[in-house]
Parts: sequence; C-alpha cells; structure tokens
Amino acid sequence: MKLFLTAPRHDEPFAAARVAQNDDAATGGEDLTDPALVAQAATGNVEAFALLVERHTAPLYRVACRMLGDRLEAEDVVQECFVKLWTAAPGWSPKGCGLVGWLHRVAMNLCLDRLRKPAPLVTDAFPDVADVAPLQDRTIEGREARLAIESALEALPAHYRAALVLSYYEGFPNAMACEAMDMNLKAFESLLVRARHHLRKLLDANGFHLADLEVLQ
Repeated sequence: MKLFLTAPRHDEPFAAARVAQNDDAATGGEDLTDPALVAQAATGNVEAFALLVERHTAPLYRVACRMLGDRLEAEDVVQECFVKLWTAAPGWSPKGCGLVGWLHRVAMNLCLDRLRKPAPLVTDAFPDVADVAPLQDRTIEGREARLAIESALEALPAHYRAALVLSYYEGFPNAMACEAMDMNLKAFESLLVRARHHLRKLLDANGFHLADLEVLQ
C-alpha cells in the first residue's frame, strides 16, 4: 500500500511533486543510507525522499495502527510523519537511534495527541496488520488469544500501550524505544514493567491466563 504518492516542495510546501518510478535514477548510484537520503531530500530531491517513504512506511503504519485501532487514522499519522520529515530535512542530522528513532518519536507523539482527544469507538479489536517483527502475534497461539491481547492492549493507558507495541510488536531495543517515546532509559524500563503488569492483570481479570505467552515472560 502506497500512502504517500506526492511530496511537498520546500519552496511550495503544499505543492505536489511526482515520485520517481526508478530507484536507480533517483540515487545515481549514491549512498542509500538514511542520512544520505535525508541530505538529498533536503536539497529538494523528491526521488530520494520517495525511497525513505518506501523504506519506513510499513513499520510506522503498524505502530500507528496498533496505537489507534483505526486504519484511516494510522494512514493520516504516517502521512503527517513524512510531511514533518520533508519540512525538517534541511536541519536534520543523525543522532541517537537515527531516522528510525526520529520518525517513531514523531509518530508516537501524533498517536498520543489523537488518543487524548475524545473519539467514538470504531472497532472492538485492533485491525490485522501485516507484521514481520521478531516478537509479534505468532508468539500467541490461536485467534482467541490474539483477540484477548488486542482487547487488553486497547484498554491500557496510551503510554503503557506504546511501550508494549514498540518493545514486543516492533522488537525495538529499550534504547531505541525510549528515544521514540522521548524518555530516558531508566524511566522507560520502569514504564515497560508497569505496562506488562497491567496487561497481565487485565487478561487475568477476563479469565484469560497466558502462562506460556512469550512477550509476558
């Protein structure tokens, strides 16, 4: 699924620019690392920016989908992340966990902002999301278990949900997850322990015991 087919120009922030069809033409054989592509995007290179969009859309969408439980809201978050990247590119420099950490921090802030606003319930469970993270739904046996986890996650406070999504669904190391949540490492690790405890309590209260659930061990 392509969520961002156009990019604004730096001199015309809301103007559309076509995304290149040929990655080779876009890069000219140059460095394809995130910092190099951001540097090219900062000069107005839409083709380099398109490669960043293609590279990072899927994980951002997964996180937003699990945080918000709404596909359209998740698409809006991803779109806004890349608008912010395009705008910030001229002043962006690699530090910490690099572009991955930066993008996920932006995405998480956008999700948390949306969750603070009252909204009607649109779904009873999180939508199924294609996921290749190392600790994902495949560690849960059966649809009933997966739905129980999703329901419990949806009931968690937003920051607890965010910590679990980043650590267990996306497989982020704590150092990267804490950067995405704009926290120090010690505070994040404490939050993660509380989140796991709260999730287990919610599951137990509903009579669903997952002693063999890998993500809660």
